Formats: sequence, C-alpha cells, structure tokens
Amino acid sequence: MTMQIVSIIISALLTENFVMVKFYGICPFLGVSKKVETAAGMGMAVTFVMALASAITYLVNHFLLVPLELEYLQTIAFILIIAGLVQFVEMFVKKSMPSLYNALGIYLPLITTNCAVLGVALLNVQYEYNFILSVLYGTFSALGFTLAIILMAGIRESLDQDAIPEPFHGMPSALLTAGIMAIAFMGFSGFRI
Repeated sequence: MTMQIVSIIISALLTENFVMVKFYGICPFLGVSKKVETAAGMGMAVTFVMALASAITYLVNHFLLVPLELEYLQTIAFILIIAGLVQFVEMFVKKSMPSLYNALGIYLPLITTNCAVLGVALLNVQYEYNFILSVLYGTFSALGFTLAIILMAGIRESLDQDAIPEPFHGMPSALLTAGIMAIAFMGFSGFRI
C-alpha cells in the first residue's frame, strides 16, 4: 500500500502531470500564468476543488450511482458536483480575497469546465481507486497542476524582463515555453518506483 501511495504521488506530480503530460487544463494554465501570485491563487483554488471533487464524486459514485446501476450518469453527476464546488470557491474568494478574485477573472468560474477536474474524477473511477487513493490522486494531481502553473508564471515573469524579439512577446513565448516544459516533464516518464 505504501508503494502504491508513493507511486500515485510521483505520477500525479511528475510522470503523469495533468498539464505537462496529459495536457488537461491548458486554458487556465496559459491564461493565468502571467504572475506567480495569480498562478498560486489559481493553483490553490484548483487544488481545493480537485481534492474535494475526488472525495465527493467517489462517495456519489460508490454509494449512489453504482448501487442504483446508474453509472451512465457519472459524467453528468460529476459535472454538477464540480459546478457546485466551484461556485462555493468563487463566493469564498470573492469575499475573502477580492484582489485575487479580480486577477483570476473569468478563469475562476471556468474551473467548472476545466477538463483536469472532471478528468481526475473519471480517472479515479477508471483506476478503481478506493476513497483514500481517490482523494490522494485528486490532491496530488492538483498540486502537479499548481507546480506547472507556478513554474510557467515564474518563467513568463522572467521573460518579460528579458530582451526577446518583438514577434515572440506574449503568447508565442508562452507557447514555446510550455512546449519546452512539457518536454522536460516527459523526461520523468522513465522514472518508476
């Protein structure tokens, strides 16, 4: 069990990183990675939603959908759960951190449609994880997302200070950076426990 936990943690953070290897959640990754503070705020919001969504979707699937033979409703049920969680996070951030709420803009409610959040819920079912492993996988997948978005934001802040050719300012440099980061993360694919 301990080796399975370590394997899940390392794969979620590095070898199967949702953004850099599976390419889930690219929209907020590119949209909110201009400043480290904003990227960290988005990472915290996504971590909270993915961890809680993993727990709740496991319970709904295991105790409601499977016993009633309604597995075909998983995607709809999971999206409704995620939408409710995102609404809660949005209200909390708006009340407690208005500057972060304004910085995240449209990307905060878009967590609802972030395929990484739905992906982790569906992958938990596919991998047949129990409750603990589902929450662990959801949490560390979100931390892998956070790692990727904060690294990207740091690089983009540094690039803004550097003298780069005019045609590469903005999105071209962001896409090139994301591609190089993806290659670096895929270098971890040979790492096994």
